[in-house]
Amino acid sequence: MSSKKPKTLAQAIRERHATPSFDGSPIPAAELKQILEAGLAAPSGYNMQPWRFVVVQSHEQKKRLRGASYNQPKVEEASAVIVACGDTDGWRKDLDEMLRLGREGGMPEGYAHQAEVAVPNYLSSFSIEQMKGWLNKMVMIAFTHMMLTAEVMGYDTAPMEGFEQEKVHEVLRLPMSYHVVALLAIGHCKGQDKFDGGRFDMAHTVFSEEYGKPLK
Repeated sequence: MSSKKPKTLAQAIRERHATPSFDGSPIPAAELKQILEAGLAAPSGYNMQPWRFVVVQSHEQKKRLRGASYNQPKVEEASAVIVACGDTDGWRKDLDEMLRLGREGGMPEGYAHQAEVAVPNYLSSFSIEQMKGWLNKMVMIAFTHMMLTAEVMGYDTAPMEGFEQEKVHEVLRLPMSYHVVALLAIGHCKGQDKFDGGRFDMAHTVFSEEYGKPLK
């Protein structure tokens, strides 16, 4: 387990900050697998699970990825960087497997037959920008599962959106159908942790029944 004290989920949500710098100490393979499995357990539209994760741990590859991420040092310093992608063609390749797994889990045949038609009809109607928007939503659910699991285990994290899509594609040799959504840097904080930026009060962002009515 991590050298830092594990947290409850409530603590992880409340106390997490985007770590500014990492010490580079390695993550045991079993613990990294546990973090990834949390992402794989996430829900997704039609259970299509369109996420694809590339785990970068070698010094050489982290250095190349840093060059594709506006030269941010934490990319190279992190113990591991999970590059979270969505596959724009995933639903075409994975529909049969999704239905097989669903049937194994008790999916009614009526639902399976309906999904067999509804999923291609719906997702094939997307423009490339609509598909990327859908993938962003799906992948970020899994991304958040992994980030919070890492925090609960005692690791520090930094979610990152500062990267160049084409350069990351080149560094990781990603298929053309992959859309890079975000990078998750994981490790142990080096030096001082980030300040507490604060969060808006609930009255500023939460409404009851309709806009403008405060939640009591």
